[in-house]
Amino acid sequence: MASTDSTTVAKDGSDLAGLEAGLDALETVQTSRKPFRQTFVEKILPPVIAVALVLAVWQALVSFKVVDDPTKLPAPSAVWDVVHTAWLQGELLGYIWTSVSRGLLGFCFALIIGTPLGLLVARVKFIRAALGPILSGLQSLPSVAWVPPAVIWLGLNNSMMYAVILLGAVPSIANGLVSGVDQVSPLFLRAGRTLGATGLKHTWHIVLPAALPGYVAGLKQGWAFSWRSLMAAEIIASFPDLGVGLGQLLENGRNASDMAMVFEAILLILVVGIAIDLLIFSPLERWVLRNRGLLVKS
Repeated sequence: MASTDSTTVAKDGSDLAGLEAGLDALETVQTSRKPFRQTFVEKILPPVIAVALVLAVWQALVSFKVVDDPTKLPAPSAVWDVVHTAWLQGELLGYIWTSVSRGLLGFCFALIIGTPLGLLVARVKFIRAALGPILSGLQSLPSVAWVPPAVIWLGLNNSMMYAVILLGAVPSIANGLVSGVDQVSPLFLRAGRTLGATGLKHTWHIVLPAALPGYVAGLKQGWAFSWRSLMAAEIIASFPDLGVGLGQLLENGRNASDMAMVFEAILLILVVGIAIDLLIFSPLERWVLRNRGLLVKS
């Protein structure tokens, strides 16, 4: 009888040890890097194929004279010649830097204003009732609508550009943070207060970390609105002292009826927007999700 009991205990202990080992294996994050071949197939090859297909269709439309007017649809080679010429003349990086520097600086200003505004709206009922609908309305308002009043108020200068960026980006950042705070479990908030986190400590150590996923989503949307607002401002409010950004380049191509230049500007705007997202916001989003166990490296 004693032998049977000891065998049962040993078996149960072995089962528990196996169960614990299995749970540990599930919770363990694999940190080994993927082989380059797998990364190439999964991450690099699909967008390359997509771009190649777009270029092939574009070239086919020109070659088979589906669109036989080069003033309406230039060949990809013509657009490449314009880009290459701008590069050789040292103008290409100037176009990009003029717009990117404005966009990032304006976004930083929007971040400084939108973050405390979002916290106030999320945490103070009266402010939420007063400003919540206004922020939602401003977020849905096209950014281009702010360009004429900004020109009248501030003139044709960089201050006007930054004002348009702020009006486009601040509501998105604030609303993203409000959404993130609304999704925080009340248990976290009560636990923080129980542990003595009140006031600014409660906001900094409990509310903001728990609201990070929604906040980061708001930041991504805020950058998209910043970039779109800037392009609208550069297209409409052109002035020699402002320099030539990508929006101004697009407007110059339209004025000259140069479709190759127009396509050059469109492609550069697209490439810069994608590059900023891939270099800044996508890694930030993956970091937040991974820290919450929502994205596990395999």
